[in-house]
Amino acid sequence: MTGPIFDTHAHYSARAFDADRYPLLDSLPGKGVVGVCEQATHSGDAPRVLELAHRYPWVVAAVGIHPESLLPAADCGEEGPAPTVSVYGGDWAAEMRALAPYYEDTKVVAVGECGLDYHWPVPKDAQLAMFEAHIRLALELDKPIIVHDRNAHADVYALLKKYQPKGIVHCYSGSADDAVWLAKQGLFIGFGGACTFKGAKRAAKAISALPLESIVLETDCPYMAPEPVRGTRCDSSLIRYVGEYIAQLRGISAEEVFRTTAENARRVYGL
Repeated sequence: MTGPIFDTHAHYSARAFDADRYPLLDSLPGKGVVGVCEQATHSGDAPRVLELAHRYPWVVAAVGIHPESLLPAADCGEEGPAPTVSVYGGDWAAEMRALAPYYEDTKVVAVGECGLDYHWPVPKDAQLAMFEAHIRLALELDKPIIVHDRNAHADVYALLKKYQPKGIVHCYSGSADDAVWLAKQGLFIGFGGACTFKGAKRAAKAISALPLESIVLETDCPYMAPEPVRGTRCDSSLIRYVGEYIAQLRGISAEEVFRTTAENARRVYGL
């Protein structure tokens, strides 16, 4: 058994887990997993996220609207558009109002996953307005924010610098210098399976530059399984490979990485 593992970013409500969601989650404590933050990405998966958080004492939840949820139907896969489009017609502000009661639930510890994603054909002005609204909400509720940043560093950082929320920059892909100033501002930097990939040199530099007290571990499961199991369905137990990689990179024990990052996760989520 490896641990203590705290997975700060997971998606067990995803369709990839439909066949064995509960048996898998039941097995995680035996594999050293002491905590999971399950992420809602729109109003459609929020009820499932809360169901899991209430079923398992060691699961907590984040609720928000992911920028990909703004994708029009023509650009969506077989699952079709998110409720942000199919139910609310792209009116993300109305969807945020509909999500407001969820934040009264004690199991909801963060606002997110939200942010900016310039990889997909979603209008930047809509993304920027929605992300800023999430940041303002997190500050109003005094909750951490879970930040998605894909190909949008400059705009993400500008808003984080302007408002200075607490929270986690998920799946960090920026420079070491930017990671350091984000951490000094009080944000935690999330690393998952992608940091173990052979071409992830920027992540390695950021991990080496940061104090361990500013790092949290995540999976983004079922996505981005780490080396040496890349390409398989990811789950929280596979964080052990990420922790071992970070330990090797920093020249410390894996146990220290797991212990410190689990403490960091509890601190950012107020647990």
